[in-house]
Amino acid sequence: MNANLKRGRVEPAGSASSAPALGSILVASAEAVLAQRIARALSRRFALVEVAHSIAQAEKLRQRCAFDLLITATQLPDGSGLNWIESLRDQGVDAQVILLDDQADMDSAIAAVRAGASDYLVRPLHLARIESAVDRSFARRRHGNAANEATRPVLQQRPQELVVAHCEMVKSVCAVIKRVASTRATVLVLGESGTGKEVAARSLHAFSQRTGSFVPINCGAISPELLESELFGHAKGAFTGAHQARNGLFTYADGGTLFLDEIAEMPMAMQSKLLRVLDDQKIRPVGGNREVPVDVRVIAATNRDLAEAVRAGDFREDLYYRINVLTIRMPALRERREDVPVLAEHFVRTLADELSMPPVPITEEDIEALNTHDWPGNVRELRNVIERAVLLGISPAACLRELAQETRPEGSGAAVPEAVPGAPITLAAIEKRHIQAVLDGCGGNKSEAARKLEISRKTLDRKLQQWGRTAASPA
Repeated sequence: MNANLKRGRVEPAGSASSAPALGSILVASAEAVLAQRIARALSRRFALVEVAHSIAQAEKLRQRCAFDLLITATQLPDGSGLNWIESLRDQGVDAQVILLDDQADMDSAIAAVRAGASDYLVRPLHLARIESAVDRSFARRRHGNAANEATRPVLQQRPQELVVAHCEMVKSVCAVIKRVASTRATVLVLGESGTGKEVAARSLHAFSQRTGSFVPINCGAISPELLESELFGHAKGAFTGAHQARNGLFTYADGGTLFLDEIAEMPMAMQSKLLRVLDDQKIRPVGGNREVPVDVRVIAATNRDLAEAVRAGDFREDLYYRINVLTIRMPALRERREDVPVLAEHFVRTLADELSMPPVPITEEDIEALNTHDWPGNVRELRNVIERAVLLGISPAACLRELAQETRPEGSGAAVPEAVPGAPITLAAIEKRHIQAVLDGCGGNKSEAARKLEISRKTLDRKLQQWGRTAASPA
């Protein structure tokens, strides 16, 4: 057997400049279509990508190759993917692991972290999210295996959602990003959900020329008990199930950028610890007895009014002033309507290539429909509409009509009522109407509604409490 294959490394024929990156990946999933889609996408970039549909098949492949990364479903036909990973850890296998789950489950997420998984992804499993998780996993592996080697940034190109903009407001944002990117200043990115706050953060990192990785984390998606360990790491034996020491995201972002999304959802106790790290540039792993210096540029983001959160006692005033050194506001899509057709064309091209599907043409009817839509979900919603159109092979206008049908209240023959003609309609009213329609469509299941809206369950609960509404299901 080729020695390179045994080590999980394959040197492709041809020049080194055109060869895929060295790295071996095993994808284990009972869903053949999903596994092949992931494998096709990753094969363009990595030297060896194998697919297995059961634990038994995966083990046979592992006997031939020591894979760098394992991507596995939590449930496989012949057993639990999580139990399989735990058994591999007990055997001393140090491969990076990404777990794929059908739905967000806190017990599974906690078990995944304690088993040493580097990422835990739930549906919808977009290829872009999987590829980002793969990049983070290989970045972590490089940090662990070669501390003296500069880590290649995860971001390979400037985020195009900003580059393609025609809107003067977005051009101004780009100008600010280029001006401050090379500094170490902490940046606060504000904007509604889906406006591209992470895109702005990735742009700051890309223009900064920092040699470390861009590492994002959603502060509202991780339980308070796990957040400290996720950020700072933990020592062996720090808590039940901590069978080995584990680095946190600050360590993986050393020399690079840590993006704290939904920072307003961070628990108060963690806020004080984050403030100390920002001041001292040192972290203390959970259960550790010494501080570790880190070189991390922090970018924070939120869709909430932080000043109001400070007045309400939900956010520390000292941390607010510490992260609010420079503020970048991302405009809502309705404020940059001239960019809607341009972004739609961009998403058609990129998503057709990513999904290996033929692109759909955008007609004058489509442009009119896209321009007249309210876009409460902003750029994220536009991307999702185009992705659905590409997958189904229908026009964006038809896709919008189908989505409008889906979000009608159950048993209603009419769409959600529009505003009275001539009366002003506020953003809050649009947001409330959209969230309530999605929640009704999910039968009152708040967890399912939060997944569809791509917000945290905590954020959804807070909004419902503000409106004095309760859901039919406590889920």
